[in-house]
Amino acid sequence: MAASAVASVDRPFDPGWWTGRSDQDGAGDTTRYHERVSPWTGDSRAGIGLIGFACDEGVRRNGGRTGAADGPAAFRRALANLAVHHGAPVYDCGDVACAGGALEAAQLRLAAAVCGIAGRTALPIVLGGGHEVAYGTWLGIADARPGAHLLIVNFDAHFDLRAGREATSGTPFRQIAEECGRRRIPFSYVCLGISRPSNTAALFSRAAALNVEFWRDEELHRQALSSVDDRLQQRIAACDGVYLTIDLDVLPGEKAPGVSAPAARGVSLDIVEHLAATVAKSGKLLGADIAELNPAFDRDTLTARVAARLVDGIVMAAHPPI
Repeated sequence: MAASAVASVDRPFDPGWWTGRSDQDGAGDTTRYHERVSPWTGDSRAGIGLIGFACDEGVRRNGGRTGAADGPAAFRRALANLAVHHGAPVYDCGDVACAGGALEAAQLRLAAAVCGIAGRTALPIVLGGGHEVAYGTWLGIADARPGAHLLIVNFDAHFDLRAGREATSGTPFRQIAEECGRRRIPFSYVCLGISRPSNTAALFSRAAALNVEFWRDEELHRQALSSVDDRLQQRIAACDGVYLTIDLDVLPGEKAPGVSAPAARGVSLDIVEHLAATVAKSGKLLGADIAELNPAFDRDTLTARVAARLVDGIVMAAHPPI
């Protein structure tokens, strides 16, 4: 399995991706991510496996603002200089790209890479890329854990349950629901941050038909956090493993301007961080991705830095300091 994680990528690890400040003259541990990251090899085990999904073909098909194909590079630049406060090995497995609009093939290559990492007991974290990344990430986790009851926890302003003859950034969870039916496993989907004006009545009806549990953006506030956290823990306890996905458009537009569809309201970063940590520290997290980072529309690299903080928070919750 380890070999497939490398063989299925289109751009192998490049040490030039990881550069940053060095504080080696300081006292104590001064490690930053660019000093921790190493290439994924056939002997790599445990730790964190980062994969770039350099694709926004699904966004283009969905009529959104393209540019998220450059998201993985912006992720790495923002993550490289963050201080490391955990002991987990961090591997970079390279990028899966989408050439010539061949989205479906790119999703399958991503699935193979994710499966290869998860099959070595490491935690795959995919750096997107449009939210079409979700189908590839989930498929890789499902292939690594055949027959498992997987809970999807999606932070998103949108259900992404659209109908359509081809895959887009708006169809991944409908595609997953259909694949769950083919595999005869439960489709368990929790969506946090739904914007009512951004989802049609038809999408709310489809969510109800699929038994999707969701909270709207206006319902996710500090006073409700304890009850939402409790319910999330109940859902996690009832499954075999969790796939966590964060679409950056769940955040307020002023916090995440560099996305395809900035939110007029959104969910505050502290709420997203808290609930994502609940998932990551559960011991059941099998894979994660961060979607829709679009550096072409970012402001002062703010969205990239928020995305990097979210990745670091997931890693810290999954691998707390000893």
